[in-house]
Amino acid sequence: MIVRGEQIRALREERGYTLQELARRANLSFSYLSEIERGSKKPSLKTIEKLAAVLNVAKSQLVENDLNDAGLTLGNKIRMLRNEKALSLQELSTTSEISLSYLSEIERGTIYPSLNTLKKISESLDVSASVLMSYEGSLGNKLKALREKQGYTQAKLAELAGVTAGLIGQIEQSKVQPSLKTLEKLSGVLGISACYFIMEPGAVEQIINMMTPELREMLLDPKVQSVLGLIANLNEKELQFVLNFIQLLKRSDLN
Repeated sequence: MIVRGEQIRALREERGYTLQELARRANLSFSYLSEIERGSKKPSLKTIEKLAAVLNVAKSQLVENDLNDAGLTLGNKIRMLRNEKALSLQELSTTSEISLSYLSEIERGTIYPSLNTLKKISESLDVSASVLMSYEGSLGNKLKALREKQGYTQAKLAELAGVTAGLIGQIEQSKVQPSLKTLEKLSGVLGISACYFIMEPGAVEQIINMMTPELREMLLDPKVQSVLGLIANLNEKELQFVLNFIQLLKRSDLN
């Protein structure tokens, strides 16, 4: 078992903790935690559990041989999609016919549900079950591609999102799984919905292929992209208000 000190440091910085504060919260000495982050000390499993609890991550995120590049955890994906659709935990519990306590455990990552349960959740969220189980490319690759497409350096994106450049690098290299809060900050700067990072494989290409050449050209207009960026961050009520206004505007044009 290999503990990545730089990963602990990146997670600490993401949560806004100083070295002293994390040491205090985890009931560890400042010098010992400093040595763990530098890689000169190998912590015990008990120490890893303390750090994971304070950083609010699974222990596997702190251990190199248990890491993967899947980006968000299943629980985070469900929470993100639920928030995108403005559903409370109770509402999702009711529509999926899954107990509130069990659904809460799934979102926290303490329980991995059966395939049947995943299907119930995906149906309630109106997405394919594959969206919850996997997605095209790693989160890090998607973030890097978006950042470069919009002309941001890691340092500039970090500055605009209020995180460290080191954290951006760690995410893009799939060494750190970002929290939902961090992902929302990054998607806000990049002008997209956070759900983009867990979209079904090929979903973007399928949507583009269905568009007419005229529509594709219109979407390249900077003003249109700016409007779409604003729409992506609307909640359900705000979006409905915009749609109602557009319908009213169209009716007035017909008259």
